[in-house]
Order: sequence, then structure tokens, then C-alpha cells
Amino acid sequence: MLLYLLRRAVLMVPTLFGITLVVFVVMASAPGGISAQSLVDGMNLEPESRQALEDYYNRLYGLDQPAPVQYLRWLNNISPVGFEREADGSLGAFSVLKGPDLGVSFRYGRPVTDLLAERLPITLLLNLLSIPLIYAISIAIGVQAARARGGRFDVASNVFLLGLWSVPTMLAGVLFIGFFASEQHWRWFPTAGLVRREAVDQTFLPWLASGSDLVLLFTIAGLSTVLLVWAAATAPRNARRIGGATLGAGLGYLMAADVIGFGPSGLHLVLAAAGAGLAGALAGIPGQGLRIALAGGLGLGIGIGLARAAGVEIVQAGYLFDRAWHLVLPVIALSYGGLAFLAKLTRSSLLENLAADYARTARAKGVDEETVLWRHVFRNSLLPLITVSATLLPSLLAGSVIVESIFSIDGMGKLAVEAVQTRDRELVLSVTLISGLLTLAGYLLADLAYAIADPRVSYD
Repeated sequence: MLLYLLRRAVLMVPTLFGITLVVFVVMASAPGGISAQSLVDGMNLEPESRQALEDYYNRLYGLDQPAPVQYLRWLNNISPVGFEREADGSLGAFSVLKGPDLGVSFRYGRPVTDLLAERLPITLLLNLLSIPLIYAISIAIGVQAARARGGRFDVASNVFLLGLWSVPTMLAGVLFIGFFASEQHWRWFPTAGLVRREAVDQTFLPWLASGSDLVLLFTIAGLSTVLLVWAAATAPRNARRIGGATLGAGLGYLMAADVIGFGPSGLHLVLAAAGAGLAGALAGIPGQGLRIALAGGLGLGIGIGLARAAGVEIVQAGYLFDRAWHLVLPVIALSYGGLAFLAKLTRSSLLENLAADYARTARAKGVDEETVLWRHVFRNSLLPLITVSATLLPSLLAGSVIVESIFSIDGMGKLAVEAVQTRDRELVLSVTLISGLLTLAGYLLADLAYAIADPRVSYD
């Protein structure tokens, strides 16, 4: 295994060089290429100042040299071993300890390393929140759909997942902002950014007006959560459906009231009917684990709302809550497409293994269905999911470009868009290098997960 890891690590180097070479060739072949003249276009400068600025860029970045020489200079800069770079951009003496240097951004005039250190953690945060959410929900839906093949949940989930997969991310992001962050509809979430300026100076956790408010909040939220979880776990199916439909109708009516008041109207009826149908269907799901998870989240939200209605005063939301509230819509926009695809893949993989010979043999020996599902079938069904996980990280990194642009999040995706628009060679190549490195690391982790999930897989 160690030899395999070393071999893969060595092969990453030429692969990364190939990726950056392709990007550099595309930039150099584009109309205008990568030149000092293209950088100063649009600046209303006098001819002398324009020529001086072009000379400065040519001297600092070597833009007046042929494209192959420019690429070799960039490789020398990012390599830990090579010729040192002087302050004026010229090459100095050869050194084995010079260290990598990603250069200085054309657009920002700052070291690329500093820009990536600011933006990369934000993009990684979005992806680290999205990946567990995608796998948890998709596996739960896929397993339940496979267990009840041909049933109502299977048919409804197939239609719903197909609809999710068909909606483009840019459209979903705009609709999220238009409906859930707009003055005209439900202003529940912020429209842009990751944190309000006021929250930077607030405490980390929410701050309530008094200790009694804190006790009341925990009591109401705890009781509502426990009550709904208990009902989801023990109540008969018809009772769950009736209770869920009633609760959903009430929540739908309150949603309409939040926009146009409590007076009955067509919107009240539509949202109440939609809420009743959705909540009633979810309450009737046969899978107990999925029901309990949904009921717990709903109960917590209802409890917080009831506590606010009872007079609990929250002095400030706190930095943590404010950051989490800003992340809700971007994470959903980034996750729903992968969730839909992975849930369908989970269902098809489980159905294939549920009908396999080893599953029938286990049932014939008297093994109960839950053990067959989770200890035998599910483990063999993990292999296609692991394969998809290798491509999930690159797709999320690509999707973050759209999501960060829509929600005005200063992450690496938005930085990449700005770098391409301004032909910032140093920044584009550095973002490509980091993205390629993360992608190759994802493929390597997938190979390791193969060996963990299937003992037959060996890389020795």
C-alpha cells in the first residue's frame, strides 16, 4: 500500500503540469493572448504612462517573451528547486532551497499565496458541509426507495429527484434569493456574503436577554422535538399522516401570512394544501430512521418559533448562528444536484445487490432482512458510491464558481471567475493548480476507500 501511495504521489506531478499546460495554452491562444498591452487596455492613461506600465509588466512577469518561455518561468517560480526570482522579475542564482512562489496577481497586486489563503478555506467550507449532507440524505432516500420498490415513496422520490436533477444551479440560486431573501416574499435568509458586519463584533454564541429566556427556549424546543420524534417512532401510520398533514397545513398557512397577512386568500389555500400534502407524505414514510431525522429537525425549528412567539428575546444572534444562517442557501444550491444523482445511484445499486445470489442465500439461512440489507447488501453497494465520490469533489468545486458568484461569496470560485475575466495569468494558473491537486487527492482517497470497503481490493 505504501508503495502504491508513493507511486500515485509521483504521478500527480506530471498530471498537474499537464493540466496547467492546457490552461496556459488556452489563455495564450485566446484573442489578445497574455501580454502587457492586454493588461492596460481600458485604462485611460497617457501614452508615456501607458508605455511605462507595459514595460513594468514585461519586466516583472516576462510578458514580452515567447509563450513557452513564460510557461517555463512560471514552472520555475512554483518549483521548490530552481532559479531565484529577483525583485524586478529577473532570474537570479540557482538554489535548491528557494521554495515555491505562486507570483503576484495582475489584478490585485498582491501575492497569489495570500489571496488563496483567504479564499480557499471558504470554498472548502462549502464543500465540507455539502459532501456529508449529500451522502447522508441520498443514502437514506436511496435505501428506502430500494426497500419499497414500486411503492408510493419509490415513485414519488423518483419524480422528485428527477426534478431536482433537471434544475440548473444558476436558476435555483436566483430563485432561492428571489423567494427566500427578497423583500417581496419571505425575507428569511440574507441575500449575499457569509456574515453580517455587525456579527463580527458579537459573541460567538447567541445571547439571550435573561436566564429565564434561555430556560424557556430549551424547554419549548426540547419538548417539541421530543414530541415529534416520539410520534414519528411510535404512532400508527394513519395517525402520522393525519398529524403531519395538519401540521403541514398550519405551517403553509403561516408562510402565506408572513407575506400578505392572516386574511384567507388563494395563496393561503395553495400553500396550506401543499404543506399538508408534503408533510403527510413524509410522515407516512416506512423508514423509521428517516422519519425520526425529519421529525427532529422540524420539531427543533417549530420549538424555536414557538419560543420566539412566547416572548423569548434574543439580544443578538451571535457570530456562529449568523455564519450558519448565511450558509443555508449556498449549501443547498451546491448540494441538491449531487444529492439527486447519488440517491438514484444508491437505489439502483441496492436493487441490483438485493437480488444477488448471496442475498438470497443469507435469507435462506434465516438471516433477518435488516442484517441482509446493512451487513451484506449495503457494503457491496458502496463501491459505485465510492466511484462517484471521486468525481463529486471536482463537480462541487466547479459548482462553487456559480454558487459563489450568485451569492457574492468571496471564495476560490469567484476568484477564478475574476481571474479569467481579467486574464490574470498568475492567478488562473495557481487556481488551476490547487483545483487539480484537490481533484487528484479526491481520486486517491476514493482508491483507499475501495480497499476499506472491499477486502478483496489490494494495491500491493
